[in-house]
Amino acid sequence: MITTTYQVQGMTCGHCATAVSTEVGAIPGVSDVQVDVAAGRVTVTSEGPLETDTVRSAVDEAGYSLVGA
Repeated sequence: MITTTYQVQGMTCGHCATAVSTEVGAIPGVSDVQVDVAAGRVTVTSEGPLETDTVRSAVDEAGYSLVGA
């Protein structure tokens, strides 16, 4: 298992966390998503390395911006 933390811009509440968690959690191979709204961090546990563009697309779909991994 691999754990990667990403910086996400624009999250402000529990709804934001749910939206990001749902979209990122739908990526094949992802087993867990933890969102820290206050810090703007999303920690993803997956079976293997994830393409940053794949995570970026999921975060974009949720309505937020991936600003760093």
